[in-house]
Amino acid sequence: MSVEDREKFLADMHVGVLGVHDPRGVRAPLLVPVWYGYEPGGEVLVQTGRESVKARLVRESGRFSLCAQKESAPYQYVSVEGPVVAVDDPVPPAQREALAHRYLDPETASAYLKANERQLSDDILFHMRPQRWRTADFSAFAAEFN
Repeated sequence: MSVEDREKFLADMHVGVLGVHDPRGVRAPLLVPVWYGYEPGGEVLVQTGRESVKARLVRESGRFSLCAQKESAPYQYVSVEGPVVAVDDPVPPAQREALAHRYLDPETASAYLKANERQLSDDILFHMRPQRWRTADFSAFAAEFN
């Protein structure tokens, strides 16, 4: 994918899979699905519980990766990795609302925010600066079979 295409794809609404090194014994990296925010040219934003394993591992590592994919043909994915450049603690209300509204319709987002207000107040927001990108777009490959 071109730089423009990969950034547009990542900015589209997908559930991402966050990956971070897990040094606890002999373990593979921790991989967990997450809601994320991204604007082309900007930082990847991931909100999570302040005391979660995910947050602890991201703090220890100082970096993480995120993969977003299109789950129907023609398949596409964007994977990005980079350093954490900021942590908002607590999450600014506008950012919390923006993430909820990215993934939920307005009525459901408002209900979600209200119902989870207490839990969400324990969240932090990681800012990751994209450093390495990996992408694939199988559109041209799929077109050969149509």
